[in-house]
Amino acid sequence: DRGLARLPVEADYGSEFRYRDPLLEAGSVVLVITQSGETVDTLAAMEEARAKGMQSIALVNVVGSQAARLADGVVYLNAGPEIGVASTKAFTSQVVAAYLLAIYLGEKRGTLDDERRHQLLHDLARLPNLAGQVLANGTQYERIARRYMHCRNFLYLGRGINYPIALEGALKLKEVSYIHAEGYPAGEMKHGPIALIDENLPVLTICPRDKVRAKMLNNIEQVKARGGRVIAVATEGDAEVADKADDVIWIPETSRYLTPILAVIPLQLLAYHIGVLLGCDVDQPRNLAKSVTVE
Repeated sequence: DRGLARLPVEADYGSEFRYRDPLLEAGSVVLVITQSGETVDTLAAMEEARAKGMQSIALVNVVGSQAARLADGVVYLNAGPEIGVASTKAFTSQVVAAYLLAIYLGEKRGTLDDERRHQLLHDLARLPNLAGQVLANGTQYERIARRYMHCRNFLYLGRGINYPIALEGALKLKEVSYIHAEGYPAGEMKHGPIALIDENLPVLTICPRDKVRAKMLNNIEQVKARGGRVIAVATEGDAEVADKADDVIWIPETSRYLTPILAVIPLQLLAYHIGVLLGCDVDQPRNLAKSVTVE
């Protein structure tokens, strides 16, 4: 994260990176994130980086995988075997590994002093307990799943570092319940998706207490004004969100950099419960493979 290490970062899909002839400055490093370490597009992106004289670092779960062998440096996730096709614990481990890497780079580059670094690590040490609190609220996920299980389309909205969590939530719903879902940057809602909103399109918003909370509240109001239904993931005790949304999933308060981890767990559980209620095989969804090894 450039906010901790003050480094310019560009995110890309491995399947796009390899074909777009990327401009890579001298000294750039390509960081690849892969659970299996065998995904064909990721490996091809690493080969493209090497051909351009770039070093690569792999955040990978499977020890001894092709990505681990090809990379110049490896950060193992140590998440253990993940049997289900839809990745959950590996996703969380990838976010944590990236967080730790950002702290390390911030320390080495002098952008983080000792006090700030210790606070960031202290926040991370509290994360398992906070995640346990999120998991303990299991009945609310099934209740919300029953209410929305027959909807055929969902819209997920997030801002800043929670926008990728909206993408992840939508992906999980598609994978395990076969329901169409779209993750979208909340600030772009008025540039198209707002035309879709009615009572048949649930809108899931990620609305923690952060610097864009007021903007997310405005998104919720815009959805409600058009007859839409809102499921909000919000920080515990946020009465204003509770007043505006139809359903609220509460998460404990934590630092802004770790909020995405607490926010993604309810989205994964919601997808799981909807899939189970619809009779889908949530462990082995149709047409999907754990590792995409051919194009």
